[in-house]
Amino acid sequence: MATSSTATASLHLLLPASRRRLLIPRAAHSDSTPPPATGVDRRRFIAHTAAAAAVAPLVLPHWTPAARADDAPALSEWERVFLPIDPGVVLLDIAFVPDDPSHGFLLGTRQTILETKDGGNTWFPRSIPSAEDEDFNYRFNSVSFKGKEGWIIGKPAILLHTSDAGESWERIPLSAQLPGNMVYIKATGEQSAEMVTDEGAIYVTSNRGYNWKAAVQETVSATLNRTVSSGISGASYYTGTFNTVNRSPDGRYVAVSSRGNFYLTWEPGQVRAVARRIQNMGWRADGGLWLLVRGGGLFLSKGTGITEDFEEVQVQSRGFGILDVGYRSQDEAWAAGGSGVLLKTTNGGKSWVRDKAADNIAANLYSVKFLDDSRGFVLGNDGVLLRYLG
Repeated sequence: MATSSTATASLHLLLPASRRRLLIPRAAHSDSTPPPATGVDRRRFIAHTAAAAAVAPLVLPHWTPAARADDAPALSEWERVFLPIDPGVVLLDIAFVPDDPSHGFLLGTRQTILETKDGGNTWFPRSIPSAEDEDFNYRFNSVSFKGKEGWIIGKPAILLHTSDAGESWERIPLSAQLPGNMVYIKATGEQSAEMVTDEGAIYVTSNRGYNWKAAVQETVSATLNRTVSSGISGASYYTGTFNTVNRSPDGRYVAVSSRGNFYLTWEPGQVRAVARRIQNMGWRADGGLWLLVRGGGLFLSKGTGITEDFEEVQVQSRGFGILDVGYRSQDEAWAAGGSGVLLKTTNGGKSWVRDKAADNIAANLYSVKFLDDSRGFVLGNDGVLLRYLG
């Protein structure tokens, strides 16, 4: 595998900125009716009361049964799509063929590959013989299309390629020297793609994945380990791998360490690691950054591009962590998180309103993806998939 010194690395430190009771009516008499006496008077009173009961309807207090799960209100702008998979599957990525918006693929844990040909209304399992190894239980992490060309990566290391919009898939052999596990892939052109590993290595190919060239001088992990070995105080703070990676349309990357203690930014010519307690990061539609901290905090960068200057935005997350943000347009975006948290903004993220109907979803929502302004999906655990209705 070839390497090239197309980027340099440097480190920058940023200090962390009801019970309801059922009432049973009791028999009563009006104040104008004297209480019954004994003997004949009592018998007459009982006979009179029985006759009245025969002609008067029995009135009970109004009671409404508790709502069942099936009676839960529908999501205002989303619908749940039920999938033919095991409940324990975590959905990880989704992509559609640009030349055929109705044709897409959905990935997840436990060797899950689903296919749709009606825009995501219904899904069916897709069998790819070269990806069905009895000795491995693949976790398919990322899928991407450019024209009819598509890529799928997974863990343990597996790379699949198609040149006919997913009608057939070919398994591409990978070098055993590949540093780390592949976590993200982006189709960039004919027979071309960018691929990122959890050690911060970024590679590019232009021949269907048979050869890869390093887009950074060395992996971020290698840079950090070398810095630690040099004896610089505090450098070990930056050790670890990356579990979330987001790419901007113009090719800049932001990645969050698996320990949640720093994030990495990469653009041609520069790599930076910044210390901060963090859950996830990504790109806004206007080119700025959003940042999530553990516990439900949401921050937006000031201005656009890569920066270390963020300001917090108040959100109603009910105490659950927000896990991802997806922008439908520069003004409208959705945030998703633990225990069915679903939030919406219509002013670019300055204020957020919770979609309370989503509170009935018993799942963590991990990923929000908008393919364009009319197509969007939310991916969660236990096979939960939400489709945007608008």
